[in-house]
Formats: sequence, C-alpha cells, structure tokens
Amino acid sequence: MTSSLSDPGERLEARLQIGADASPRRLLIIVNPYATTVSDRLRNLVVYALRGRFRVSAVDTERRGHATEICRQAAREGYDLVVAFGGDGTVNEAANGLVGSSTPLSCLPGGRANVFCRMLGIPTDIVDATEHLLALSDDWRPRRVDVGQVNDRCFVFSAGVGLDAEVVEVVDAHPRRKARFGHWYYVLVAARTFAGYVLRAPRLEAVLGAERVRGVTAIVQNATPYTYFGERPVQMAAQASLDGGDLGGIVLRRANPLDAPGIAWRALSARGRPAGHRRIHSFSACRQLTVRSLDQRPLPVQVDGDYIGAVPEARFIVRPRALTVVS
Repeated sequence: MTSSLSDPGERLEARLQIGADASPRRLLIIVNPYATTVSDRLRNLVVYALRGRFRVSAVDTERRGHATEICRQAAREGYDLVVAFGGDGTVNEAANGLVGSSTPLSCLPGGRANVFCRMLGIPTDIVDATEHLLALSDDWRPRRVDVGQVNDRCFVFSAGVGLDAEVVEVVDAHPRRKARFGHWYYVLVAARTFAGYVLRAPRLEAVLGAERVRGVTAIVQNATPYTYFGERPVQMAAQASLDGGDLGGIVLRRANPLDAPGIAWRALSARGRPAGHRRIHSFSACRQLTVRSLDQRPLPVQVDGDYIGAVPEARFIVRPRALTVVS
C-alpha cells in the first residue's frame, strides 16, 4: 500500500512497526549529516526504528575520512553490522574501514545516486530501505564481495582517472548547486570539462598486461552500472560484477566534440554500450592495471564518486571477497 504522506519522516512514523524484542546483534549506524537527503529528524526516526530489532549506536561523521576511522574501530570492537547512512562517498569511506575484516557493511540511501544501495538490492526510498534493514534481522545472510583498489584507496563499484574525476571535483566544491540541481548539474559541469579536454586534455597511458593504450580518461569498474542518471543506469564497462574476481573498464582515446553525443547515447541506452564506440577502448577480466601520466601532469582520481586528489600514476588491483555485506 502506498502512503499519501510525502515527507519521509512522517511516513516512517506512520508505517514502521517497532518490535518489542530486540535482537542481540549490535549495529553501528554512521550518518553523514551533510548528505543530500539526510536531516536530524530523519536520522532520529531511523535510529529509533532500528532499535526495534538491533542494539543501535549512532555516530555522525565530522570530516573527510572520519567514517573510515569509525569503521576500523567498530571492527575492532566486534560490531555485528555497520550501516552507512549517506551517499556513495560515505559508503566508500565505511568500506575502506571494514575491508579485510569480518564485520559486515550495509547502507541506507542518503545521497543522490545511491549506486551501492541499488547494487545490493536495497530500496532507494528511506522508509522502504529501513523496513528492508529491519527484516534482515530475521534473514541474516552475510556474503563476501570483491572490491577494487587504486593505490591505497579501495572502491566498491567504480573509479576514474581524468575527465570524470575532474567533474566530481568541481561538483563537490559546490554542494548547494549539487543539492539543488542534482544530476543536471553534473551534466553542465561534464559539458564544460569535456570542452576543456578538447583543447588541452591530459595525456595518459593505461598498461593492461602487455597492451598499452593511450588516451585522456580511464574508467575502472568493480561492478556495474557506473552510476545512475536519475533512475536510468549509466553503463560504461562491458562486464563487471561484485563477485566476478576481476575488473572491467574503458579508456577514452581522445576528446572530440563530434563523438560526445554518440558516447552519451551509448552510456544511457539500454541497447548500446560505450565499448562499441570507435573512440573507446574497452577491457574486461582484468586483475590489475596501471594508468600513468605521459605529460608530467598529475592525473585527477575519483573513487565511487568521491574526488581523492591527483597522482602521477594510479595502480589498480582487485581484492576478491575482501568485503562482507548484508543486504
């Protein structure tokens, strides 16, 4: 039954049934208070609801990297589950703190795209997602999934070197515009950045075993899709899955304005794939690769939609079954 209430907080109050008996499982919820759809009222309601089935502790993140520190401590203290309540950046930081441990990660949607939530089959509506999480206490099935790693930073679904990382850097520098205009702001920034690459793109080389591919941007995926444009998945890598044991991706050979519409159509189309475009070199079944600068310009890098800086060389590997999740 669909509620007529539009406010998520009101819907949580109206729909969530709080059980009387608490599970012995200890749950730590990590909340990014600056995420797109997170508010104090919603946070409190979600925590209250989860206490119907779990012993819940809640911590707000205070700075970049804070979620990673919290998760490392949670793993040491033996929490049964850590839930990241925020966007994909919060999920990424949480995953980096839990990789290699036996403490499972789950998530609640608090961002714009919520890519990892969707990959795990968690609803993107906060009320439905909270109910889903409550139901897991009676259907507890932890499983292990792969993560990718670039240099010393892990990613759960995608990383990029070049154009997409520059787009993320600009968007993250203007959080109010990001919150107000959503994916359309990404489109505007991407168009401007692409125009700059037409004139002066960084030159890079992707080393794929014995193969060397030159280009201007590389995207590496541990899972698919690459992201979402509203409700529509954006496809880049031909093959990538959370339990495949390898990486997939593409290298954009050059930035040509005549090619942009075709590549964009393939990325958003249910039929086409960017891998089939003449300016795209695709790869799959890859366990490791290196992307290095050819013109001494540091290369911008993003992981799971979070800009992490610029480097002269980005080394990618896959870490099979390195992260435990509950979904």
